[in-house]
Amino acid sequence: QVQLVESGGDLVQPGGSLRLSCSPSGSISSINAIGWFRQAPGREREFVAANRWTQGTTYYSDSVKGRFSISRDRTSGAVFLQMNSLKPEDTAVYYCAAGRPIVSTIRTQRGYSSWGQGTQVTVSS
Repeated sequence: QVQLVESGGDLVQPGGSLRLSCSPSGSISSINAIGWFRQAPGREREFVAANRWTQGTTYYSDSVKGRFSISRDRTSGAVFLQMNSLKPEDTAVYYCAAGRPIVSTIRTQRGYSSWGQGTQVTVSS
């Protein structure tokens, strides 16, 4: 079992930046990818980005490509989501998730077996 702790959510103005962190613990050797999802009020949870480090690949949704960047610290295993040029529509609770997804499931919730508690990101002036 893997436990995940997110941090970094905050209130930021449009055009601003935030960096979210996801720190895994437990059976880290059982996972090969961490993804970020988000859920806005009244909307379904959606994929944002993922890092599958064993293949050296990253994935992004079209809505954040070019603005967000996902990276991993090899020493700690923490995964970061750098969010730039934030827009009000980026407002949501952001969740990190861990598992062993394959290419066809890496953008879906079913590709992940462990989830964090979420961190709130609010983009507003």
